[in-house]
Amino acid sequence: MPDKKRRYAITATASTVLIVMLALASLAAAVTQEHGPARKDPQNWATYFGATNAWRYSPLDQVKTDNVKNLVTVWAFQTGKVDGGLNATPIVIDGVMYLIASEDRVFALNAETGERLWTYNYRFPRDFNIPYGKFNRGLAVGHGLVFFGSVDNHVVALDAKTGKETWNVEVEDPKVCGCNINGAPFIVNDKVIIGGTGGDSAHRGYINAFYAKTGRLAWRFYTIPGPGEPGHETWPANDAYKYGGGSTWLTGSYDPDQNLIFWGIGNPSSDFHNDDRPGANLYTGCVVALDADTGKLKWFYQEIPNDSWDYDSAYECVLIDVTRGGKTQKLLVHPQKSGFTWVLDRVTGKFINAWPYVETINWVKGIDKDGKLIERNEPEVGKSKLICPNWGGGRSWNHSAYSPRTGWIYNNGIEWCGDTISIPQEAREGKGFVAGNVTMKAPPGKPITAHLDAFDPVTGEKKWSLPTKYPILSSLLATGGDLVFGGDIEGQFFALDAKTGKKLWSFNTGSGHRGGPISYSVNGRQYIAAPSGLGSIFVSGMPAVWPEVAGFPAGSAVFVFALPDAGKK
Repeated sequence: MPDKKRRYAITATASTVLIVMLALASLAAAVTQEHGPARKDPQNWATYFGATNAWRYSPLDQVKTDNVKNLVTVWAFQTGKVDGGLNATPIVIDGVMYLIASEDRVFALNAETGERLWTYNYRFPRDFNIPYGKFNRGLAVGHGLVFFGSVDNHVVALDAKTGKETWNVEVEDPKVCGCNINGAPFIVNDKVIIGGTGGDSAHRGYINAFYAKTGRLAWRFYTIPGPGEPGHETWPANDAYKYGGGSTWLTGSYDPDQNLIFWGIGNPSSDFHNDDRPGANLYTGCVVALDADTGKLKWFYQEIPNDSWDYDSAYECVLIDVTRGGKTQKLLVHPQKSGFTWVLDRVTGKFINAWPYVETINWVKGIDKDGKLIERNEPEVGKSKLICPNWGGGRSWNHSAYSPRTGWIYNNGIEWCGDTISIPQEAREGKGFVAGNVTMKAPPGKPITAHLDAFDPVTGEKKWSLPTKYPILSSLLATGGDLVFGGDIEGQFFALDAKTGKKLWSFNTGSGHRGGPISYSVNGRQYIAAPSGLGSIFVSGMPAVWPEVAGFPAGSAVFVFALPDAGKK
């Protein structure tokens, strides 16, 4: 169990970042270890991030900088409903693509031809008011089964060959908790592990592990400690912990050498009024490391204690190994909604560094060398304050990519602010518990802008930057061909030179991109697959800043590309 000093550890980055960068300048990003099944089988994209290290990297290199301009469409598959778009990342194992679309419709496709092998349509009460949207970010495949979380807070397993339902368990009554599941599960040994929504509701978050074969609950880690548990003292002595948020929106990562799961935990509730919950509010705003077998806490690091900005720490935990002075250090790189990226020792949870990936930050003046926040700028009751970035974040949930070839992390950013006011609100279980209001604003004296960038993942040194007309809302993909793939909200799916950021190729899929592109190979031919279809809570709020987005075409399709003659005998 971490010591008490660690429980109150805080974040890092801004005014002192130059000092930290000098201390870190000698770090060479030599990645010596790989995590997860996709590394053993590079022809597959076997888990949500491609591998459980959350790199979103494929080592396939048939498509490269000098021939990517020759990519052609090989096949496309329409899911049949555009409402909710297509937020998912497909899975490909041994020539079969598994895809989940809005309303939890699951498809198995021939990954070489696009032929539909089977379809599964999840059934839920049509009068059910879905708490956090009908979209789904992804699924997991293993043990001969396909797993997903549902719009009504169930976890479901299907037979991977037939699509027939094998088991279905309810996590918690969504009509009570106001929560559901739209993040992808992942598999560790004999368990399927999954998070959930609810962070903007009066709800207590958790991570659940189920035995893959049966659906029986193996363990549950509550992100907010209950009475008598370490960390409960960071909450007031009332029922605030029961409604304190801490959602596990997205997907964790896993280090098999330590048998540890790493997960980013969301904001405390209410979002913008922390007067009713004094204290650090563990384990909200944290990265937690859990034993994969038992769910027991190994360590945690709190990036933002007593958050009052809705800066979820729920984004991807990227696992890299860095060698310096002949010694390899196991690190965790964690882009976060606040506009900063944290770097931690993933063995101990010790703070290493934090650096800004956007320029427009005023919620703190800086972060010191020990990771402590300097001069918090918090929302106030009855007074509107300009907070940067706004609650949309320095970026949305769509994921970064890391390439071991360049040693760089690729990430997008948004320069924007919001007039923010705190409004006291009484907690009602399962109901919205935001306690504030935000009006989107441009930074002082500047327009709202967006960009896609390459960084040294440890020091934060920017290697290149590509301005974009709108925020990039697709996840990114890095490949062994020194390419970075992504998609914009106007429908352009594009390829960049990973070393320079130069755009080398693009194709318009007809609708904007919100899901995760992948790469895989079948019979010696490399394919790039791009989910296309706008949708999500973030997208629904964009017309407040960009009115024209309201008229952008909807869609829900996956497009697959390859070189014209690759792999042909």
